[in-house]
Amino acid sequence: MKKGLLCIAGCFTFFLLLIVLTGKAQNSGDSGMSHIKTKDGNGYTGKIEAVDSLKVLFRDQKLGEITISKSEITNLDSLSLKIMRRGTYWSGNPQSTSYFFTQGGYGLKKGEGYYQNLWVLANSFAVGLNDYLSLGGGVIPLFLFNWAPTPVWLTAKLSVPVVKDKMNLGAGVMAGNVLGTSKSSFGIFYGITTFGSRDRNFSIGLGYGFTGSSGSSAPMIHLNGLYRISLRSYLLTENYYFPDGSSNTLLLMFGARQIIREAGLDYGLVFPAGAGINSFVAIPWLGITIPFGKRP
Repeated sequence: MKKGLLCIAGCFTFFLLLIVLTGKAQNSGDSGMSHIKTKDGNGYTGKIEAVDSLKVLFRDQKLGEITISKSEITNLDSLSLKIMRRGTYWSGNPQSTSYFFTQGGYGLKKGEGYYQNLWVLANSFAVGLNDYLSLGGGVIPLFLFNWAPTPVWLTAKLSVPVVKDKMNLGAGVMAGNVLGTSKSSFGIFYGITTFGSRDRNFSIGLGYGFTGSSGSSAPMIHLNGLYRISLRSYLLTENYYFPDGSSNTLLLMFGARQIIREAGLDYGLVFPAGAGINSFVAIPWLGITIPFGKRP
């Protein structure tokens, strides 16, 4: 147990140092550059030369001077120096609201949404009603297997910025039921604080689970981290501590996320530890998240 706690502490010390060190190296301000995204999925980075009612005359960094019809443009963003890395535009993180499974302090913006699938069977979604509140739900369709009892759930999450791009608070609830059985409600209330930007952050949170009319006597503690290492790659960690008297349990998760177009492929390993687990166990993790709606 002590080794597990030291592992979590060491992991988050590492993430915190990276955030602090890289944060000092970032510059702010207007770069004079813009990024245009078109309906066909292409992106162009450069400077706007001229604009009229129908088209944009644009000088792309690689293609030179091009003309883009306004009707084909889905996003046009002015770029700050903060999101330029070695002359390359880093688009907004399309998967910034959660880690492997747990939510972070950042939330979906109005009109954004995502569908998530974990190990083929677990399906969930969420949609931003506004910039602060999102709603969602999920199902594990076990009814496909001889009408076995099927878990379904609804979620709600409130996200509030405290310091822009540095600190966000989140609170939410997941409440569900196992269809096909009686007295089988379950869920969790949670609160979480995220430190850092949407690209590089760590979070600490508390959650109280419940089943039926009974709830946990002590909160679950979770510590999570995300660090963007390239345009499309992220390191992830997600860790849980379940206090329960003498049978305390840890779940440590380490892995990565690869952005394929805008979908995120998550992969890693889960390491359970605690009373009753006497041998080394590593469980593979695989999930995919597909965003939809308005994107950064």
